[in-house]
Amino acid sequence: MSASVAVYRNIYTEDRFKQAYGAEDDTRGDARLRERLTGTCRCSRRTCIHLLKDRVPIFSWLPRYRLKKWILGDTVAGLTVGILHIPQGMAFALLTSVAPIFGLYTSFFPVVLYMFFGTGRHVSTGTFAVVSLMTGSVVEQLVPTPLDQNSSSSASTEIEAQRIAVASAVALLSGIVMLCMFGLQLGFLSTYLSEPIVKAFTSAAAFHVTISQLQSMLGLRLPATQAHFPCSRQCSIYILLFCQNMFNAGFNLQTLATVMENLGETNMAELLISLVCLIILVPIKEVNMRYKHKLRTPIPVEILTVILATSVAYSFSLDSSYNIQIVGHIPAGFPRPQMPSMHAFPEIAGDTIAITFVGYAVSVSLAMIYADKHGYSIHPNQELLAHGISNTVSSFFTCFPSSATLATTNILESAGGHTQLSGLFTSLVVLIVLLLIGPLFYFLPKAVLACINVTSLRQMFLQFQDLPELWRISKIDFLVWLVTWLSVVALNVDLGLAIGVVFSMMTVICRTQRAGCAVLGRASNTEIYRPMDKHTKCYEVPGVKILTYNGPIYYGNRSFFREEVSKLLGLTPEKIRSREKTQKALEKRESEAAVNTVERGITNHLFSSNNEIFKPETPENEVQAVLIDCSSVIFVDVAGARLFIQMCTECHKVGVNVYLANCNENVLRILTSSGLMNYINAQHIFVTIHDAVMYIQHQREKPQENTSTVWV
Repeated sequence: MSASVAVYRNIYTEDRFKQAYGAEDDTRGDARLRERLTGTCRCSRRTCIHLLKDRVPIFSWLPRYRLKKWILGDTVAGLTVGILHIPQGMAFALLTSVAPIFGLYTSFFPVVLYMFFGTGRHVSTGTFAVVSLMTGSVVEQLVPTPLDQNSSSSASTEIEAQRIAVASAVALLSGIVMLCMFGLQLGFLSTYLSEPIVKAFTSAAAFHVTISQLQSMLGLRLPATQAHFPCSRQCSIYILLFCQNMFNAGFNLQTLATVMENLGETNMAELLISLVCLIILVPIKEVNMRYKHKLRTPIPVEILTVILATSVAYSFSLDSSYNIQIVGHIPAGFPRPQMPSMHAFPEIAGDTIAITFVGYAVSVSLAMIYADKHGYSIHPNQELLAHGISNTVSSFFTCFPSSATLATTNILESAGGHTQLSGLFTSLVVLIVLLLIGPLFYFLPKAVLACINVTSLRQMFLQFQDLPELWRISKIDFLVWLVTWLSVVALNVDLGLAIGVVFSMMTVICRTQRAGCAVLGRASNTEIYRPMDKHTKCYEVPGVKILTYNGPIYYGNRSFFREEVSKLLGLTPEKIRSREKTQKALEKRESEAAVNTVERGITNHLFSSNNEIFKPETPENEVQAVLIDCSSVIFVDVAGARLFIQMCTECHKVGVNVYLANCNENVLRILTSSGLMNYINAQHIFVTIHDAVMYIQHQREKPQENTSTVWV
């Protein structure tokens, strides 16, 4: 059923509309601003309580905690995630190139601190594979693995102390950077990591993690670097090294080349342990994923595998009988506070900024995903404070950088967690292991932890399944995903991420540079105007060329915009010169009508009513007025404003008047400040396209009157 609507109202220019409906005197706004500033600076008990609740959110949500409704879900989810943190913490410590015990520390302190300061109710913090891998690359650069694998116990202890000192320094500097970003309110920076970038980055980083774990899964004892290769497999090794030198892929391709060269030295016992672990872990994880809505809690397959592998290794003395690598001594108790290697700050600064940005972006992205799902909001700047405090304080307890984690956050939400209180139960599980159970994992094979690392990345590898849908939805986003993935895989994690972000921003710039300029037509008997190329039944208003541009007009696209407009209007330099001569001749003939002009009280010949109306001598199909719809122009810079002035000048030379419609306040302010009003009549700027069209048509039909109404 269709209905027709008739509208009868005044024609509104921008000036006329502001007079009728505009804001009052700006002095009131200044007064309100002063009141707001004095209100924020005023110190009172209420203000202090409000500030405390904002900066320490636990004081805001804990008094409103629904004990009977939420406690069971938080308890079950917290205990489940705590059990998962134990094997993953130790496994990700290997990625960081430090002892497994430090992974347990990192699974405890950040969890407690985030519970007090974080705003994500379903976020699980702790060790994260990508952040651990990036931190491990920094540790390996500053404290490389010694070539002599049989170094003394004291030398190994010294190297381990140096490594955790560097890793803690990365955590401390990362926390300081986040706190500085919080002070500057830079939480919005996370928006530069779009969903395709995050997914491609984590998927490619999973590839790096897998390559790094091959050595432990195969039981290879490899030096940090290996420069010479036997003649066997020489071709494949040279190809990999060529790619390494071409792309500077360093760690990733060199490790893969080294593993390929030393496959003959694989420890069959550790290979068998890895295969058994994969056979156990992969199917049960698949069951957990497919039946997560039916299972009250996921099957804790990681901790069961750790217990089983430790028992078997202890019972059969696998470390001495088959020379498998085991975790070794895990001290019980709390770590002593100690200072990180602050003298290493200059050397780790660049890598730490990349680690900080990655960790924060992944954490905020996860928090936003689950906040949208459960109908609450998070505060990106408060998240900066929460993770900044977590990393800063934890660094003094020999922890490496932490962030929100994909796997444990997903489990926390699916297990029924409701609030940050679940972190309390998670930290209790880890605390029990630290104080009592830790030394029992002495015989745990490192191959088991490597398998846990690889299988925990299952979701990241499965992100390839999203590519067909991404291609269908947006070819540009698909290209961003592909470029980011290839950059991270071929280069390294931080450089690849930077390339992905830059490429994504370049696509935005290219899209704004090539935003389409279209001619609008009017739908019959309506005030609706749509592009002619998409709506063939719309018609052009005779003598009026209505143009719309779907993007900003700035220095980057001003040439393209001018080229498009000139093509649509047919304004070539030759035509401008020809029409300018004709216009001068016409103005000379019209000078005889100067008496009539003076009687009307108009002194500016440029904006006389005779110039505003259509000339009877002008052919009907000629463009006599250009109306630019600025509704999609979100901003204009100085270069764009000068382009408008240049266009107005050229149009006036050929006797074409320029009108504007739908300008937002900022665009109109910049155009006015740039001096456009010296080249265009202020009465030629209208609130809507239809107001402008009605005005132009009326000036053509009744030049002696000044209409004030519109009938649709």
